Amino acid sequence: MVFALVAFSLVQAPVPIQISARARSLRPGEVVVLSIVPPLATETLRVRAFDKDIAAYKDGDTWRAIVGVDLDVTPGTYRVSVETGNAENVGRGTHELHIAPRTFRTRRLTVNQAFVTPPASELPRIERESALLAATWESSAPSRLWTSAFVRPVPQAANSAFGTRSIFNGKPRNSHGGADFLSRAGTPIQAPNAGRIAVARSLYFSGNTVIIDHGLGLFSTLAHLSRIDVEEGELVTPAQRVGLVGATGRVTGAHLHWAVRAGDARVDPLSLLAVLGQTR
Repeated sequence: MVFALVAFSLVQAPVPIQISARARSLRPGEVVVLSIVPPLATETLRVRAFDKDIAAYKDGDTWRAIVGVDLDVTPGTYRVSVETGNAENVGRGTHELHIAPRTFRTRRLTVNQAFVTPPASELPRIERESALLAATWESSAPSRLWTSAFVRPVPQAANSAFGTRSIFNGKPRNSHGGADFLSRAGTPIQAPNAGRIAVARSLYFSGNTVIIDHGLGLFSTLAHLSRIDVEEGELVTPAQRVGLVGATGRVTGAHLHWAVRAGDARVDPLSLLAVLGQTR
């Protein structure tokens, strides 16, 4: 009698991962906080959304990831995928984000042409500063630097809507990628949260500007300051004063412009406050 020896390969099926999402709303320009619970302990987690890798961090037994829905994202259904790095028990999970349409208001203004088109003599400076900003967005700390809830940088309410489409002298301009606060000149500006000062200098368009790297691709930009009270490379604490409200750069009056980036997504700062701020 002949016995055949058959080798069996035992392949363990991926263990499912629990994924939930929290957001003020699921529209362009919003911040989404993913809560991820792997079935087994893991020290690494890969998250992808909008065809990009998203940094994740541990929060007790739960992992979290901050996903920005850029203001120019086309409405539709987008899949978030998560995979653990545990080689013995690979975990995988998916979650769908249903992004609803959002209509941003349009404003048409007639202004001095010099305000719309920079003089040729300033173009080299503008190019250098554009390269500086591009490098800044690529150099975020690989770990979470913020330590508590996000706070408003000034007490006044926002008076200019995020995402507004401006048309100056009949020509479309870039969308408004932040929120403007009608604060009086000299009003102290506090850091929305802890982080490292990535930029603290005068820029052509935004005037005296402070950019705070909160880590994991999350940045706050505070623009048009009359005075800067921090230095590049400095670590700041939540609510630390970083400068004073002013009217520097290409603006018509004193106010604070606060912009937030999550990864490479431009998101509404008020959305960040809604999901990770003191008001939540």
